[in-house]
Amino acid sequence: MKRWGLLLLRVTMGWLLVLWGIDKLQNVAHAQAVAETYYFGIGAHFVVQQIFGVLEIMLGAMVILGRHRRRLYPVMLFVLLFTAVGVWRSIIDPWGWFLDGSNALFYPSAIIAAGALLLWGMIDEDELALDTIMMPAGRTR
Repeated sequence: MKRWGLLLLRVTMGWLLVLWGIDKLQNVAHAQAVAETYYFGIGAHFVVQQIFGVLEIMLGAMVILGRHRRRLYPVMLFVLLFTAVGVWRSIIDPWGWFLDGSNALFYPSAIIAAGALLLWGMIDEDELALDTIMMPAGRTR
């Protein structure tokens, strides 16, 4: 069950990044509004959002495939932690009882970041990643 759970977590985490990247390319105005609202306007420029979109799609695709995980999992974790920090109010107070600007729909950002941390922490256990499958004979993880 562990191998299929890690595969499913890796594929869904990567697909989320692909979807976010597509959104940045297809609906740049939305991506800009998100950057302005949650990330202090960091990277809100049209071209920057498109570059982020392409990079996010590439990162997501590599995560799905399980390629270059030792280099890319830290990048993925950074992206997802940055996302979680942007919606910190929703993580601490999902229903907005004490903090303005909360939204329970953003609480899963904490779960997503935890999943990325788990993937990185269990990198040697993910037997269905291409990095593992394509490992040269005699080489250990």
